[in-house]
Amino acid sequence: MRAHATGATPTAIAVLDRVSVRRYATGQVILDDIDWTVGAGQHWALLGANGAGKTTVLRLIGALMHPTTGTVDVLGHRLGRVDMRELRAHIGLVSSAQKVPLDATAHTVVLTGHTGTVQPLWRTYGSKVRDRATALLAELEIKDLADRAYGVCSGGQRARILVARALMADPSLLLLDEPFNALDLPSREDLIDAMHRLATTRAGLATITVTHHLEELSPAIGHVLLLKEGRVLTSGPAEHVLTGEWMTQCFGRPIEVSRHEGRWLARSGRVRPAKP
Repeated sequence: MRAHATGATPTAIAVLDRVSVRRYATGQVILDDIDWTVGAGQHWALLGANGAGKTTVLRLIGALMHPTTGTVDVLGHRLGRVDMRELRAHIGLVSSAQKVPLDATAHTVVLTGHTGTVQPLWRTYGSKVRDRATALLAELEIKDLADRAYGVCSGGQRARILVARALMADPSLLLLDEPFNALDLPSREDLIDAMHRLATTRAGLATITVTHHLEELSPAIGHVLLLKEGRVLTSGPAEHVLTGEWMTQCFGRPIEVSRHEGRWLARSGRVRPAKP
């Protein structure tokens, strides 16, 4: 059973059609028969237990790998028929695992998003590019960090710097791979607020957020895809997918889901042992 979105269909930003991924060496099935469409301006959460295939799906949409079978179209280009490096330049990616020089200033880190490099390529950063980096820091409300070394910034500040860096290419698609990893409560809330502002001010921007915690989803998240053991369990509007029934099926233990002022909360009840 799958839930489906209703209403007018937006322009497709990413389309996975009957996609499967297998490891050739072992024959292990990572993804099996995945169908998924992300529309312009939609904000999706990608949820599932460890090993469900979330990272692989994100790598496909991020033009970092090809499927074993099926087709993947991103920003109107089909993987296998396009230069993956050029396509990646138009996709924003935020991950806590990204390598960034710790001694570089926040402004410099954001500048590297223009060239998609780890180290800055100073000759390519004209005044307009530098001004754009400054404007993005201001948009993420961290302009005061411009001259601060990335390595001494807090986890939440680093996360927002990486979001600003990802926006340098003015992407239509922004991928967030567990961006809240290891953030404390205030830092988490700052990042959630920032993502909510982006969703309301950038009408055409589509986002996909991978996380393990419903509490990390901003009120802007309107759609959810649940993965289980490499297959789509269900997908569709958040209010149809984020239910105790679906979450219990997805994670294999009793889960209660509630919502307050647009924010989601999940808690797991005690698993009672079977009667002898």
